[in-house]
Amino acid sequence: METETATRWLSDAEQCAWRTHLDVSRLLSHQLEKDLQPFGLTNNDYEILVNLSEAEDQRLRMSDLAEATLQSKSRLSHQITRMEAAGLVRRENCESDRRGLFAVLTDHGAETMRAVAPHHVASVRNHFIDLLSPEALAELHAALTPIAEHLRGRRGRP
Repeated sequence: METETATRWLSDAEQCAWRTHLDVSRLLSHQLEKDLQPFGLTNNDYEILVNLSEAEDQRLRMSDLAEATLQSKSRLSHQITRMEAAGLVRRENCESDRRGLFAVLTDHGAETMRAVAPHHVASVRNHFIDLLSPEALAELHAALTPIAEHLRGRRGRP
């Protein structure tokens, strides 16, 4: 018979912090998505374009891109199909692995990034960065880093 452990319910302060985090995450994501709409992009599109623009040769294996964007391979494949139709990316075969595919940023995709990035950064500044003092931003970064590391499975790694 398994031993039942007591549930550690959230205190009022913990509940308030958790719900504020959820609220801010949803509202900020919604606002950033709204600010990308005039460019015909979603947050997921933009994240893919950023990952590809920062990758060596502006290409990533589809499996690596799926991992980087926290998408299933199937969902990413559908997304890449839509982005291919828009001329933002293309797929290329991987010569070292016949089953592998690369997602590659096209010239149009790179031009789109150059056009959209300043607007996206302004949106991030307007709705997040500039609302916090430099000290609060440093504290937020320090507070969130262990959570990010834990969720990435890096806790305890060098």
